[in-house]
Amino acid sequence: MTSTVRIKLSAMMFLQYFVWGAWSVTMGTWLSETLHFSGEQIGLAYGTTAVAAMISPFFIGMVADRFFATERLLAALHIIGGVILLYAATQTSFIPLYLVLLAYTLCYMPTLALTNSLSFRQMDDPGREFPGVRVLGTIGWIAAGLLVGTMGLEATSLPMRLAAAGSVVLGIYSLVLPHTPPQKTGHRVTWSEVLGLDALKLLRDSSFSIFVLGSFLICIPLQFYYTFTNPFLNELNVTNAAGKMTLGQMSEILFMLVMPWFFRRLGIKQMLLAGMGAWAIRYLLFAAGNNGTLVWMLYAGIILHGVCYDFFFVTGQIYVDRKAPDNLRAAAQGFIAFATLGVGMLIGSWLSGKVVDAFSLGIAAETRHMWNRIWLVPAAGASAVLVLFAVFFRVSEKAESILQPEEEILHK
Repeated sequence: MTSTVRIKLSAMMFLQYFVWGAWSVTMGTWLSETLHFSGEQIGLAYGTTAVAAMISPFFIGMVADRFFATERLLAALHIIGGVILLYAATQTSFIPLYLVLLAYTLCYMPTLALTNSLSFRQMDDPGREFPGVRVLGTIGWIAAGLLVGTMGLEATSLPMRLAAAGSVVLGIYSLVLPHTPPQKTGHRVTWSEVLGLDALKLLRDSSFSIFVLGSFLICIPLQFYYTFTNPFLNELNVTNAAGKMTLGQMSEILFMLVMPWFFRRLGIKQMLLAGMGAWAIRYLLFAAGNNGTLVWMLYAGIILHGVCYDFFFVTGQIYVDRKAPDNLRAAAQGFIAFATLGVGMLIGSWLSGKVVDAFSLGIAAETRHMWNRIWLVPAAGASAVLVLFAVFFRVSEKAESILQPEEEILHK
């Protein structure tokens, strides 16, 4: 890969995640404080990404991989999505906003896989080259959070407008990306292949079944963080909440770099347990913390994001890669993504909203929440899954044999 291509791909990743980070982190605060949506409505609004994540594999497998050059498809999706997102920023009632936001996420979510596949196909050695490109995505997310938080835009629709503008810019920029023609022209793609249903045969292994079940269940309490952390911090009057939440992405970069060291000393099961335990600890810190003498608990909970995300999601991807035979690896990864980022996150979005409503005080503009009780719910859920894993999950010697080059671990 030439330096010119590296720069183009890095800029693509920066903009890709700048767009997502700009609108997603603070939307809950805008919906809560300004539009006075209920917790359930806020949860459902965030659940649009999960719905789109469940549908996007159909789009990628049946359309994107067969008929269109990746860079042109990215351009169309981001430009159309930017226009839709700009329109979403003008909505003030739930049903219209939900429908418009769903239309936008149906445009955006497929681009996550498309930017990865475009990058891989332009690289000589993806295992060595991809991490250095992908980290620009995390930096883009951080930049969006710092910008929105510093400018004090969290309770307004301006972050969504900013993301819309970024989406259009990325769409136009996509036209100068390296040409990447469709890979499966003339190839007959089946529904089973698109959904990763071929991986169902792996469920005959009891440990893999426990992994799938646990991964699905843990994503339910996980969605509490993504949906309600920013409204929580703003209700506690934490200044520049969006900017401070970027500490989580900063720790994500750090822990990604040191993961090989932990892998060699802990192994897959202990890494997964550490990730699940970190989610439970994070929620307990949020439940006990405040914006006074115990504000350090809020910061600690945010900074734990590196362990929460890397140790669970990245380790899970590596486990699936090691567990599945070569001909089922892609199907297995697709199936896990469908079960976790799709179904699990969708249920979590709805449930988190119901829990927040159950512990709300007052009505309309005066609504406050008993956050110390709210955060105990996902803490209990994450702890229960942790126990399930600790008791029933077993890892084969083959899956544990991951003493591989650092670049390969980071790539996967």
